[in-house]
Amino acid sequence: MDNQKLILIGDSAFAEVAYEYFTHDSEYEVVAFAVEAAHRVRDELFGLPVIDVEDMEATYAPEEHSVYVATVYTQLNRLRTRLMEIAKSKGYALASYISSRAFVWDNVSLGEHCFIFEDNTVQPFVAIGDNVVIWSGNHIGHHSLIKSHCFISSQVVLSGFCEVGEYSFLGVNATVANNITIGKDCWVGPGALIVKNTEPQSFYKASPAEPARITTHRYFKIKA
Repeated sequence: MDNQKLILIGDSAFAEVAYEYFTHDSEYEVVAFAVEAAHRVRDELFGLPVIDVEDMEATYAPEEHSVYVATVYTQLNRLRTRLMEIAKSKGYALASYISSRAFVWDNVSLGEHCFIFEDNTVQPFVAIGDNVVIWSGNHIGHHSLIKSHCFISSQVVLSGFCEVGEYSFLGVNATVANNITIGKDCWVGPGALIVKNTEPQSFYKASPAEPARITTHRYFKIKA
């Protein structure tokens, strides 16, 4: 069976990464990149054309191609959502990617237009909505719900029976305790620990590490 033809919307770092994964670990063949005309600055990437989103259906028939929007959490995931809806309105099927090196239990419910990287553990009875990105190396605990349009970065621990509201972002090394609800439009920054339910639009950040008064050379008795 021939590979399915795929257009990637975007030409930034995530688009380059998505190209690698779709090319080497999926049934899709990337045939073009697309960018909104006002932001397109090149005509080619990896030897493939970079075209305008506005008229991509003129060259790449929707009935013969799928689309994945390879943008990150810009505008709290609104950009990726808007471009996804544009592709749907043009009649394109939406592609998803699940790494062959991810552990996703058989009864996990997965929406459309999702991207799950390697080394993720997604436990039984998890439900994931549409347009969710789960970067590398996360633990998604049993019976949890990640609603649509979310972005989970890396090394996040989402414990059992948790819920993540639409459009929310969980930063690197964030930890969410059991039975916690993250409200819609929340930003949980790197290293933050969430042990209580959050209100919508909450912004959490952990205290960054401060350098000690003593230097490494003095502490380890290194003579310069």
